[in-house]
Amino acid sequence: MAFFLPIGLLFASNIFMTFAWYGQLKFPNAVLWQVVLVSWGIAFFEYCLAVPANRIGHQVYSAAQLKTMQEIITLLVFAVFSVTYLGESLKWNHLVAFMFLCGAAFFSFHKWA
Repeated sequence: MAFFLPIGLLFASNIFMTFAWYGQLKFPNAVLWQVVLVSWGIAFFEYCLAVPANRIGHQVYSAAQLKTMQEIITLLVFAVFSVTYLGESLKWNHLVAFMFLCGAAFFSFHKWA
């Protein structure tokens, strides 16, 4: 359970984080201070999920592994968000960047002698 719960919580927290940071891009005419307040409100829920994810996850993962996992999850969530919500397209260079992050995960999780 402790292996998978942090992953699920990180996915959920990243959905909130992505909307908090980038959801406002669909509303370029919105007043900045209002956007900031709405983003803070959304980010509250992100923190409510991210903090337990890291606390529970640190029982079975190192901090470096948790951070690497979080970055990959962030990229996955953002890729889906940018295509579905913002209507942007992914290009080959985005896929190359993702592959480099997967390489980072390999080095982070691999047990070296």
